[in-house]
Amino acid sequence: MTRLLDWLDRRIGRFAVPHVTLALILGQVLVFFAMMTQEQNVVGRILLGREAVLAGEWWRLVTYVFVPPSGNVLFALIGWMFFHFLGSTLESTWGDFRYNAYLLIDWVLTTAVAMLVPGTIATNVFIGVSVLLAFARLYPDYTIQLYFILPIKIKWLGYLAAAGYALTLITGDWPTRAMVLASVANYLLFFGGEHVRDFKADARRKSYQAKAKPAGKLQHVCAVCGRNSADEPGVAFRYCSKCAGGACYCPDHLHDHEHVEAG
Repeated sequence: MTRLLDWLDRRIGRFAVPHVTLALILGQVLVFFAMMTQEQNVVGRILLGREAVLAGEWWRLVTYVFVPPSGNVLFALIGWMFFHFLGSTLESTWGDFRYNAYLLIDWVLTTAVAMLVPGTIATNVFIGVSVLLAFARLYPDYTIQLYFILPIKIKWLGYLAAAGYALTLITGDWPTRAMVLASVANYLLFFGGEHVRDFKADARRKSYQAKAKPAGKLQHVCAVCGRNSADEPGVAFRYCSKCAGGACYCPDHLHDHEHVEAG
């Protein structure tokens, strides 16, 4: 996947759209203000649903990405700030084209699932989680202040999102499962190879550790009576400097033994 993206970047990278994260947030801000000023259900008119699109409301194929993260202004602001941080960092790390590609593939997969699986209502939540997973993979130890209070490493939010996905795959309905699989597929397209390499490297490390013989502790054995430090770890064994080869003796025979002469 990396080689393909590099090849595409060299050829069509100039067409990449910069500051996509900011554009998405501005669109959501406009929808949020429309929600506040209009009595009609604005969100209900822009969500992506198969039946609505087939009925001619084709704009839903795009507009669902502009649904705000919350109807509460405080939580919406927190959501926008967090998404802007994640997205702009990925944009800076990858470059405009690769980040565009990541979001585009996620949008295509999510939209396709919504159109192919009856009863599915697509939201941009899965796109946002996909961005979170990518950031957590690239910067696992980055610490954020959750709700400006609790310090937490971003990898734990990634683990939490992954656990939520796993639970949804087990207990959710099929339309929701399909949405989760679309989001996971996008992530795996970009990072699946790295996970496979990490898994193989970890397996090789564990295999090497299992085969390696642990270094045994040095055992001291009395040259006279045979007492040893393995059976009596508290005994202070000593070596005689006058004996050839530096023979070892227990406390009882350290000063009561015949010196070994060099043969």
